[in-house]
Amino acid sequence: MHYTKEQMAELDILIQYSLDTTIQGIKVHSTAGKEKVEAVERLYEKGLVTHKDGGYLTDLGHKASEHAQALILMLAPHKQSIAS
Repeated sequence: MHYTKEQMAELDILIQYSLDTTIQGIKVHSTAGKEKVEAVERLYEKGLVTHKDGGYLTDLGHKASEHAQALILMLAPHKQSIAS
């Protein structure tokens, strides 16, 4: 099983959110690339963000963003394995 291009675009949006505060959102302008605009619209349809152009993370979106950002950290190159 592989991530689809659509899922990768959604993950790219989710990792842009700050997890340090719930009062900071993002806005994906209509002039952004089609892939980004469609990705944020899908996140809205899935209930992960509050507006079709981004807005704030919902509770579910915050969890998804936490997981997406954690995965990036886990997959980042390390000098020593964090599993040891």
